[in-house]
Amino acid sequence: MKFAMTPSEILAAARAPEPGDEGYDPFEAFDHAQGADEVPDPYPVFAELLAECPVHHGSMGARLGKPSVSDLLAGERPIVNVYSYDGVEAVLRDGGTFSSAGYAESMGLVMGHTILEMDEPEHGQYRKLIQQAFTRREMERWEHEIVVPVLNHYLDAFVDRGRADLVGELMFVFPVHVIAIALGLPEADLPAFYRRAVEITNMANEIERGFAASQWLYDYLEPVVEDRRAEPQEDLISLLAHAELDGQRLTNDEIIAFCRLLLPAGAETTYRAASNMMVGLLGDPAQLDAVRADRSLVSAAVEEAIRWEAPLTGISRTATVDTEVEGSAVAAGSLVNTCLGAANRDPDRWDDAERYDIFRSSKPHVGFATGPHLCLGIHLARMEMRAVLECLLDRLPGLRLDPDAELPTIAGLAFRAPATLPVVWDV
Repeated sequence: MKFAMTPSEILAAARAPEPGDEGYDPFEAFDHAQGADEVPDPYPVFAELLAECPVHHGSMGARLGKPSVSDLLAGERPIVNVYSYDGVEAVLRDGGTFSSAGYAESMGLVMGHTILEMDEPEHGQYRKLIQQAFTRREMERWEHEIVVPVLNHYLDAFVDRGRADLVGELMFVFPVHVIAIALGLPEADLPAFYRRAVEITNMANEIERGFAASQWLYDYLEPVVEDRRAEPQEDLISLLAHAELDGQRLTNDEIIAFCRLLLPAGAETTYRAASNMMVGLLGDPAQLDAVRADRSLVSAAVEEAIRWEAPLTGISRTATVDTEVEGSAVAAGSLVNTCLGAANRDPDRWDDAERYDIFRSSKPHVGFATGPHLCLGIHLARMEMRAVLECLLDRLPGLRLDPDAELPTIAGLAFRAPATLPVVWDV
């Protein structure tokens, strides 16, 4: 696989101001909206809230230092925040009592009708159709034909230099590049594609830009879908266009809505999860050395990273009836915010839960959610994180934090990642 653009060229083009929009950077706007500069670490507050009570009523914005997305979208509805592992798991596993349909009033406005907002039986039928494009076998093909070539292309740009910023020069761009190739899109369109993806993801804070980005992606993707229906290729859109279950096929609108969702779900979270994993490993050289010496530990490094720093710290549901969570009353119609970040560090489930530790005994976490809406891209995310770690260890001998740079800091409220990750290695 050959590439015409370097990673820095892709990112520069994606961030370049558009005519009449000088001075605006969608990536900086998104990070600001996520509180990266205001909430460097919400986990101490999560721990305090969980210690007080597993369930809290009302906005926690004052405690956290910034309103959450759920606060912005709740309107007049009561807000219930769930912090314990048992409470979060109970909510996410009970799709009848806790509906996903509320996302239609938020992300659904710009993404269209997606699996994110579906309840049963629609959710199950749609998921079976979509899953045909995300089998383990298909993910193995992606790894060998797309992911590893993209990673090596990015690494080629700086491998001989002996130092780099792993976020800006690798993590920030490679997952969306993978998605674009998997969809069968031209490399030249990647910068604009990435820009629109970020503007859609930030819709709760800049709704007009979100709508404009949504329409741009629809206009861009519709002829691609039509073309793949007529002449299928070896790409994700072709698989989606021709997937069939009991005579049911996906419409153009459903395919485009899924592609819009795939951008933040399959790219934004992966870049953050992979970056956070490397912060954890580089911050503990003994653990990094252990993985370097024994590659069977790579999967443990990935899984612990998802537990330790969930790519998304919270997701919401809507109570369909009067009910209870952890003994606390929840009124019908309440917006129920499940704090995945707090649940994954619940001290009743994990010892020394604040520490990144690849050697801790394995237990299920909720970093990919759980229940009916367990992350559809779970195999993709795990594969990309394994691949990036393997490639870094293979190609950057003696990889370590740059001693001349500031230590990397993971920041943000809902979406979390380090802004930079300066490293050096032996050349």
